Amino acid sequence: MKYALAAAALAASACTPVQLRDPAPAPSPAPAASCKPDALGDLVGKRASDARADVMQARSGARTLRWIAPDTAVTMDFRQDRLNVYVDSKGRIERFTCA
Repeated sequence: MKYALAAAALAASACTPVQLRDPAPAPSPAPAASCKPDALGDLVGKRASDARADVMQARSGARTLRWIAPDTAVTMDFRQDRLNVYVDSKGRIERFTCA
């Protein structure tokens, strides 16, 4: 009898509707930074370095920078705030893109 009463109480509680809270509002996205590779044309042909990376980021307005050497596998995700710096096998800058 005790077990039947406990089972009935459990079954009754399983059917009780659950009241959900209102979902929290989604945070508003931060404004996307735009990357401008056109401001870096004078750096093509120069040797890649950490000091130049800081200059490239500041001048292009990019939040992040990615070095891409020959035969390097890269992700194809699009990021407006990322500067891609393509370098040759000798470490010289070839071109810039934003993505």
